[in-house]
Amino acid sequence: MGLFVFFFPSGQSQVISTSQPIVSMVGDDTILPCHLEPAVDASKLTVEWTRPDLDPTIVYLRRDGVELLHEKNPLYAGRTSLSISRLKYGDISLKLSKVKLSDAGTYTCLLPTSGKKSEVDLAVGKTALMYCAIIKCFIKLHFVNTTYNVVIQ
Repeated sequence: MGLFVFFFPSGQSQVISTSQPIVSMVGDDTILPCHLEPAVDASKLTVEWTRPDLDPTIVYLRRDGVELLHEKNPLYAGRTSLSISRLKYGDISLKLSKVKLSDAGTYTCLLPTSGKKSEVDLAVGKTALMYCAIIKCFIKLHFVNTTYNVVIQ
């Protein structure tokens, strides 16, 4: 798994996320990873998660320790959250509940006060079929425009 690393000015944390796409199935809950390293308490920081292809772009906004619901894109109402207990350890990962096909895309984790950001791609599958033989299982994941075959040994 690859990592994206973004640097803050001297003495501050880096924003870290994965360079690999996150794969989720319709109806599942998923985590879009993003954290600060070294870990610092993010509970009072402004944390913004956006999707640049939407209008409004904001899917989650937390400022001064409070989630701002009125600025969120209505497609994400009641479906996005951060782990409040994990914020103090620098974990600003986004939990997306009840994933929909329309959730597929690129998400940006942003700390506006520093201007630092990181991107996470989400791929959403419609169905998953599993075929098992004596030694191997094959999983066929059907996505909007792509099918992936995965072999489990």
